[in-house]
Amino acid sequence: MQGVEKSLARLDWAQIERDIAEWGYAKTPALLTSEECRHLIALYSDDSKFRSRIDMTRYRFGVGEYKYFARPLPPVVEAIRGFVYPRLALIANQWAEAFGSSERYPSNLDQFLAICRRHGQSKPTPLILRYEASGYNCLHQDLYGEIAFPLQMTCVLSQAGIDYTGGELLLVEQRPRAQSSGQVITLKQGEAVIFPNNRRPVRGARGYYRVNMRHGVSRLLSGTRYSLGIIFHDAK
Repeated sequence: MQGVEKSLARLDWAQIERDIAEWGYAKTPALLTSEECRHLIALYSDDSKFRSRIDMTRYRFGVGEYKYFARPLPPVVEAIRGFVYPRLALIANQWAEAFGSSERYPSNLDQFLAICRRHGQSKPTPLILRYEASGYNCLHQDLYGEIAFPLQMTCVLSQAGIDYTGGELLLVEQRPRAQSSGQVITLKQGEAVIFPNNRRPVRGARGYYRVNMRHGVSRLLSGTRYSLGIIFHDAK
């Protein structure tokens, strides 16, 4: 745990903010070691660590499956969520101001989760996703209730090119009165990407306007791909 917190503390958070503002996302160097990635993958077979399993095909979300962690969260997941939230809350509050909203996010994750609970959202949302060959994830937004934090993280636990091929992260944004534009993001084992889960402000000639964002995963060509999703709001 100290290791991941040190990795997070070494990140250039000012550059992350600039990247998100310019490109709509920011990649990080490896935050998790190979051993930490293997440990999280090994947890996937232990149903006692999770509160629910979703078969993506059943709900037409794609082809694959994912499991939401139960509390208590694994220490490394708890550490990432708690360390990153305050830094992203600064960006989230800047976005709220740009949108002309009076909504503000507290600087502490526990305070934010207390707001979620007051709105009936108390189920933890960090999850592990698993895709096998021909698996994919349709474009979507991770909104689980009235309260939603506008940024989230994904960390790939498997090794691209060794454990799997294909399976790139897809980000698509829709700007007003314009065609959609997309980004294809490849992550090495342990690396993460921070991106909007719903919308973000973009500065235009007449001030800021809203850009809707969706994300997904392209078709896996071979192997098995595990990833860790860090969502900061809880679910109903």
